[in-house]
Amino acid sequence: MQEDPEHPSFDVMGLLTQHNTRWNLCKYQENEIVYSQGNPADSVFYIYRGKVKVTVISKLGKEAVVAIRGADEFCGEGAMTGAPLRLATATTMSTCEIIRLETETVVRLLHENQEFADYFLGHLLTRTARVEADLVDQLFNSSEMRLARALLLLANYGNDPGQEPIPIKVNQETLAAMIGTTRSRVNVFMNKFRKLGLIKYNGKLEVQKGLLNFVLNERPHIES
Repeated sequence: MQEDPEHPSFDVMGLLTQHNTRWNLCKYQENEIVYSQGNPADSVFYIYRGKVKVTVISKLGKEAVVAIRGADEFCGEGAMTGAPLRLATATTMSTCEIIRLETETVVRLLHENQEFADYFLGHLLTRTARVEADLVDQLFNSSEMRLARALLLLANYGNDPGQEPIPIKVNQETLAAMIGTTRSRVNVFMNKFRKLGLIKYNGKLEVQKGLLNFVLNERPHIES
């Protein structure tokens, strides 16, 4: 797992072992469901390895990707609000190792371990800031800029400027669902980014640092 210099990694596994806490570590293959929308919200999941996408399905059956969670992140934390049912579905995007924690266990750890409480609070604050940024992105940026930002986030740009970009594995349907457009438009933008040398694709997708400059130097505009 990579470590963010501004938010150092916390040894969640070590904490659970020290406190003799009940927890389950499950291994998943790609495209397996971790939990489903409408399931009882009785636990929180910690992603030890791998990547997960969080989706919501409307009453009309339309699916939207609302978040991508990676290693050293939590998902299903909405269970801590007391909501009886899951509001979203979490599906693995790669092979994963994920720890399931009962909500009562998380509450106890928050009260007993200040370091874990600070770490979990930091996760929630980061998640809130990300949601606000995504809302602004949807309101004011074009589909092309939303795609560029999504690729940068998936490649962990900004977490550690000193490291090379992480190859990402994501299909165009998922990208389209993330930014609220069609797969055909995503394909057009991806081809443009590749011709400009902003991404590389040779069996795996690699985001280049030039994409960040492309986003920062682009004038924001509202798409009609």
